[in-house]
Amino acid sequence: MNKTRKLFFYVLFDILSAIVTWFIFFIYRKYNVDHSISEHFITSVFHDSKLYIGMLALPAYWCFLHTFIGAYTNPFRKSRLRELEITILTTFFGTLIFFFAFILDDMVTRPFDYVKYFVILLFLQFLFTYVPRVLMTTFTINRINSGKIGFKTLIIGSDVVALNIYQNIIKQTPYVEKYFLGYIQVPEEHDESIAAKLPCLGTLSDLASIVKEYQIKELVIAIQNGKRKLLETIITSIGDNRDLMLKIIPQSQDFLIGNVKISAILQEPLISISTSDLPVWQHFIKRFMDVTFSMFAMLVLLPLYLFCIIGIKLTSKGPIFYLQERIGLNGKPFQIIKFRSMITNAETGTPLLSTKDDPRITKFGHFMRKTRMDEIPQFANVLLGDMSLVGPRPERQYYIDQLVKVAPHYKLLLKVKPGMTSWGQVKFGYAENIDEMVERLKWDILYLDNMSLQTDIKILIYTALIVLKGKGK
Repeated sequence: MNKTRKLFFYVLFDILSAIVTWFIFFIYRKYNVDHSISEHFITSVFHDSKLYIGMLALPAYWCFLHTFIGAYTNPFRKSRLRELEITILTTFFGTLIFFFAFILDDMVTRPFDYVKYFVILLFLQFLFTYVPRVLMTTFTINRINSGKIGFKTLIIGSDVVALNIYQNIIKQTPYVEKYFLGYIQVPEEHDESIAAKLPCLGTLSDLASIVKEYQIKELVIAIQNGKRKLLETIITSIGDNRDLMLKIIPQSQDFLIGNVKISAILQEPLISISTSDLPVWQHFIKRFMDVTFSMFAMLVLLPLYLFCIIGIKLTSKGPIFYLQERIGLNGKPFQIIKFRSMITNAETGTPLLSTKDDPRITKFGHFMRKTRMDEIPQFANVLLGDMSLVGPRPERQYYIDQLVKVAPHYKLLLKVKPGMTSWGQVKFGYAENIDEMVERLKWDILYLDNMSLQTDIKILIYTALIVLKGKGK
């Protein structure tokens, strides 16, 4: 399977659909004015620079929009129904934006002509976009169903449960048998029932290297219900692998609460676990919000910056700002910027977490921490791209090394940019020891499971209320 070639055809047909749509629509608009096709009409069409500007600009516009909405992700895992839904939404809003930006300046005799223009443009754009897509998606689905292409699959588990799941899948879709490469041995699981069907590729500790070496695209987690705690280890091991699909055996309550979603009637009922965070378009908007809000905040809070600078200089000796190395997205270190709230050289040697009555914190520092004013220089970190407004709070490598020993799923937080504020910060506040950091971790993991722009806005609102009320911990 060549993902790049597949994406090339999607982009190519989107470019062609934009060109054809504009060409037909442009001719229709001309005809609507002239009401006849003549030599003069043809000349006026091909001598109008707007025709060629549109044929160059619109493909770029639509390709950007499709990228923004995430239409080019996972080209081999598309469904026709989902393709229809995305195409309808994208073409409707894309046409609406384009229409109001460029078409409303046309001279029309009747207001109804605007509606007619919009409907025709929308219909043409949808038709020429969706038809090639549904044909490509159908072609891919047929090749998958015939076994000509498939996804390299690995089963996690070795007992009779794993064997039954494997046999049920093969029975329903025999062609996928050749794509099952082997199984992974689970700790304390001595039953090797599946060994007669598949080779053992290693243990759970080898999962990350096995996935990389064999280019695994699907993991079927066939473990007993009592071992679901291993999910933390499994998800942590694979990291931010967006091309990897995880499927797990549902429990009885999963059926009752509606967790089991399948795309084909004859499939074995398994729960799909997403390893990605935000859709592409929400990533764009989140970054836009980060930049615009940070620039606005730095301007509006300038008096507060001056107040903190004066307060720090008058109450303690030393620099105004405090720089400290923290670990950010994908484990990349960066320098976090804060107003200094402790005495100079408060930490030498082994890192120490601050406590409620920490003697190292200055009187003005206590006030800044209570109101979170010591954090406001981090708007610069957001502008630099090291941080986001909302995300798990970044930690030092020293504490990360300790955390992963008791909570290995902490590594999941490194999948996203750290933030100035977080769900854990709102619900728990500053942590004074490893145990409290672990307790706060559950809120940050909950954030990963519920990442959305709506969640970010709620966290920002609650953060603002905490600052205004001075209830920060």
